[in-house]
Amino acid sequence: MVRAIFHRDFMARPFWWEAYEPEALPELALPKSVRVVVIGAGYAGLSAALELARQGTDVLVLDAAEPGFGASTRSGGMVSGGVNVGKRYFTKPMSAEQSAPFLNDAADAFSHIENLITSEKIECGWHKRGYFLGAWCDSHFKDMAKKVALLNEEAQSDSYIVPREAQRAEIGSDYYRGGMVVGRAAHIHPALYFKGLLDLALKAGVRIASKTEVIGLLQNASGSWDVSTPRGAIVAGDVVVATNGYTGNVTPQLKRRVVPVGSYIIATEELSPDLAASLSPRNRSFADTRRVLTYYRLSPDGKRMIFGGRAKFGLTDPVTAAPLLYQFMTDRFPQLNGTKITHSWTGNVAFTLDELPHMGKFENLHYAPGCNGSGVAMMSYLGHQTARKILGKTNRVCAFDQAEFPSHPLYRGNPWFLPYLGYYFRTRDWLDRRLG
Repeated sequence: MVRAIFHRDFMARPFWWEAYEPEALPELALPKSVRVVVIGAGYAGLSAALELARQGTDVLVLDAAEPGFGASTRSGGMVSGGVNVGKRYFTKPMSAEQSAPFLNDAADAFSHIENLITSEKIECGWHKRGYFLGAWCDSHFKDMAKKVALLNEEAQSDSYIVPREAQRAEIGSDYYRGGMVVGRAAHIHPALYFKGLLDLALKAGVRIASKTEVIGLLQNASGSWDVSTPRGAIVAGDVVVATNGYTGNVTPQLKRRVVPVGSYIIATEELSPDLAASLSPRNRSFADTRRVLTYYRLSPDGKRMIFGGRAKFGLTDPVTAAPLLYQFMTDRFPQLNGTKITHSWTGNVAFTLDELPHMGKFENLHYAPGCNGSGVAMMSYLGHQTARKILGKTNRVCAFDQAEFPSHPLYRGNPWFLPYLGYYFRTRDWLDRRLG
């Protein structure tokens, strides 16, 4: 039965890589010194490097793998303008007043990526068609009215409530108890967006060394940094850590502040035009208020369903996760029963202990991690903002540039608790659906 869901040409790799697969760049001779070293060649790292280079700053990007090998070419490609800001499961919910500056800057993050894609003519399937958030239970639907007002006031989200009897106009499913539309949202082809960023960075003169892991960081008496790699050492005036869900041992002070969580995604075979249109009548992207989150949308050409979520808490392979995601998908869309899966893959997102993205400076080390599931816009924006901060060109402090970046004495970078967290989330979801 499990085998029956896989297409004969099934591949355990990102569907996005059919259009662009990350590849190592020609080997670069490492300089002895450079003004700024950026660690991590994903959305945040390349966005920082692009802004630095365009302002005439000498910058070098180092990546342990191929540029874009991580989440930047693996994500669901959904672009939001603040929908997830303030969504908290463990920390105290923020008041409207507390949320306002974060929502303002999240809206700015959406404007930043929209302007970049349109002004630079990046061909990445940009579809600004809005986002439907399904209410998992009745109590969640009631809570949405407060959120709509806040999103519209502080993030210019063009949001409105959709009662259950009207949701078929938004989604070809009766699964939810109504929901909310956020008009100011989009979806893209994440790998082609990454390729566009990479091309811009290279054109601007950014030097990028792929397959060059940073194995040591040491600040010397002059304030500069000794950056060690297997290929030699580099002296840098500033260092930006942009490793997000792949933050490693070389920066333990950051590793214990971000929690890497595997997100799993499947792609279906091509659907008939009528079936595809019935699933997403307005070509929106989708998610829900369930704790065991799912998120999904049609592919940029409108021919496949791209369906992702937290199939497992803890690490597993994408083939094992695929049947779980398939069940989630057909629960919402019974009409997809019998449809085959052509691709299944995984990648790490990074959550923080206060459930907010962060940028800042820790022990003189610049950082921009913690996308909390909104990485396409947020990591692009925080990388850009970090560069502006280094250049001294900001006229205000970004809301996500917080002095406090929480850690916990029981967490040192190994997310041992994720399976227990998954059990808790599934139990709470079950109770909410039946009592809520």
